[in-house]
Amino acid sequence: MKYRITPKRLALAAAVLLPVGTVLAVLPQAFAAVSVPVRVNANGPAFTDSGGKSWSADHAYSAGSWGYDTIYGSASTASAIAGTSDDALYQSYNLFNNWTGYKFDVANGTYQVTLKMVEDWANAAGQRKFDVRIEGTTVLSAFDIFAACGAFTACDRTFTATVGDGQLNVQFNMNGGANYGTVSAIEVTGGGGGGGDTTPPSAPANLTVTGTTASSVSLAWSASTDNVGVTGYDVFRGSTKVTTATGTSFTDAGLSASTTYTYTVKARDAAGNVSAASNQVSATTQSGGGGGGNRVLGYFVEWGVYARNYHVKNVDTSGSAAKLNVINYAFGNVSNGQCVIGDSYADYDKFYDAASSVDGVSDTWDAGALRGNFNQLRKLKAKYPNLKVVYSFGGWTWSSGFGQAAANPAAFADSCYNLIHDARWNGVFDGIDIDWEYPNACGNTCDSSGFSAFKNLMAALRARFGSALVTAAITADGTSGGKIDAADYGGAAQYVNWYNVMTYDFFGAWAASGPTAPHSPLTSYSGIPVAGFYADAAIQKLKSKGVSGSKLLLGIGFYGRGWTGVTQSAPGGSATGPAPGTYEQGIEDYKVLKGKCPPTGTVAGTSYAFCGGQWWSYDTPGTINGKMSYARSQGLGGSFFWELSGDTGNGELITAMRNGLG
Repeated sequence: MKYRITPKRLALAAAVLLPVGTVLAVLPQAFAAVSVPVRVNANGPAFTDSGGKSWSADHAYSAGSWGYDTIYGSASTASAIAGTSDDALYQSYNLFNNWTGYKFDVANGTYQVTLKMVEDWANAAGQRKFDVRIEGTTVLSAFDIFAACGAFTACDRTFTATVGDGQLNVQFNMNGGANYGTVSAIEVTGGGGGGGDTTPPSAPANLTVTGTTASSVSLAWSASTDNVGVTGYDVFRGSTKVTTATGTSFTDAGLSASTTYTYTVKARDAAGNVSAASNQVSATTQSGGGGGGNRVLGYFVEWGVYARNYHVKNVDTSGSAAKLNVINYAFGNVSNGQCVIGDSYADYDKFYDAASSVDGVSDTWDAGALRGNFNQLRKLKAKYPNLKVVYSFGGWTWSSGFGQAAANPAAFADSCYNLIHDARWNGVFDGIDIDWEYPNACGNTCDSSGFSAFKNLMAALRARFGSALVTAAITADGTSGGKIDAADYGGAAQYVNWYNVMTYDFFGAWAASGPTAPHSPLTSYSGIPVAGFYADAAIQKLKSKGVSGSKLLLGIGFYGRGWTGVTQSAPGGSATGPAPGTYEQGIEDYKVLKGKCPPTGTVAGTSYAFCGGQWWSYDTPGTINGKMSYARSQGLGGSFFWELSGDTGNGELITAMRNGLG
């Protein structure tokens, strides 16, 4: 990014690395002391953090107060900041050199000083190094934020300092690299006649379990109190600290099904004092078997706003939104090892007037205003607060980029996190879905990144996204030595909330002469063209690799696949080519097929239809009911479908899914 250098207090340096001219020295004197705590949002406005602490807007030093003396620049970033719930506190900052910094006129005593920093400029270690001196003592030497904490990651350091002259000085100086010292916020606590803060916070109260899944436990507790201020909460699973939370809730993800875990929480303050433990709670994750879950997930395709004329508002008016748990937004692209926008116009620029908007409020053309699908999804979530939206990347057409992404999983994960948390639409998406077709196997293109590449990629995404949703759409190839065997789906399962198993498109008119066969068979049947090409084979193979049933969603197609030139009504007939379709040969939406070519039979748990020399297979409300019964009997986490625009205007198929899963 480019820094915005602004004049604030005395003459500033003209550019990075230019020497500072003569500056006015301000000698410490005995002024009226400001009271602590003092919390400064460097180059930022007043701010209340997630823990309820108030941070003051930045300003220049004046006698009897606090502030910066000579700054070398100020800037901000819109990128999301990892490791904190208070991104805004780190996104603005000041730059210092030649032992300039902040002055605080405080009473003599001992204080705790916390520096909050972030690296948004360097992309490798060694590019920015600086010293920090507090009250004449060097507390950081050649400090490298990137090396210590990484890029776009909260980096906090706390020190103790004793003031004897009525002024606390925090000063910065370059010491290597090619940029100035930087600080985003400073917190000064303690004081009190020369003694340090030794009083711990009160123990967190009312620790409770607020929810469980087969792979996670959600916790909440009441805030602690402290004589100065609570800075965070250490969450323990048994005796292992799993996180330090800044708020009063946390979801522990990546757990095993049907397993009991115990938790306690301790509060800490800026001086490092730690409270006694909270009450202990136990929670058992949900079973991977038995009755199964009832999650319903549907894909919304960004290109649907064009020829299909299907918009986010249709998800609401069809009644589908009320039946959905999760929407997967398809697709973002994968290019040059990074997550990138798929269609900027559809995603965040297309104008929606009041009549076509979810909430009846027109978009605006104001500079920086969010429009398009992203804004409509934001409005849909406001109307349905329990609805989650996940950004899906890849798909059949855009999977070729995953091989390069897998070569540097951490960099890929970081790019995805930053894109999803872009300030323009931050909060729209609740996580990420990876639709890699297919790791270490062939789809639209072939991949040779190796058996472990998929697992490594998902591990990096889980590390970067924390407790957010991390999911993947995966192959349903249940053949021996097939695509499920080509990648470590079993090993990667620990990092995902669930897999969307694509139990459709087994057969289609890409085999132009047939034989005709159902594209989404639940089970095998006599005459199936490929052994192992059916849903149950995939589910059983994934379970055999250690994937819990609770992490598997059964796939449903809201469309049919068909042939023309067919003379046989039963499966297995010959054909002359793909049947005509509205948007593509050989494929048609359910909402069209139900009237154009109604079912004439069922096979392997799905329906087929023979009409006018055409042969189609597709699911109906009746066959979906049977598939949902299967999902429950197998202890699956629920079901998903491709995609919303294929259903009827009143949501016949999604209604069958919701009714079938409960």
